[in-house]
Amino acid sequence: MPTDIVIIAGNLRLEGYLSDSPTGRALAEVLPIEGEAQRWGDEIYFSVPQVVQELDDNAAVSVQVGDIGYWPPGRALCLFFGLTPASVPGEIRPASAVNLVGRIGGDPCCLAGVSAGDTVRVERK
Repeated sequence: MPTDIVIIAGNLRLEGYLSDSPTGRALAEVLPIEGEAQRWGDEIYFSVPQVVQELDDNAAVSVQVGDIGYWPPGRALCLFFGLTPASVPGEIRPASAVNLVGRIGGDPCCLAGVSAGDTVRVERK
């Protein structure tokens, strides 16, 4: 069963969910998580506890606006709201494959207002 979450960065609050996947469940077990935002194009990522070491069956090298990914090599949660430097026309690409672990509800493009260094918190709804 998916876990409903709230993503908080400054005055911004977005709802979403973590999927009922091995990595999604592992992340849900360590909520709340909080970290310092880093920007890579229209992706925000931040360090989180290492919940898995490998890619799983939900791993992808292409993502959609609103996807939430977990990047095992960097132990990072990734929030996608547009193109990254690795993207090609018509395709949003992370730096390398990520485990897809959930979705951001509402308008993920609001994340454009989050700056590197801002605190991002993910908690249960």
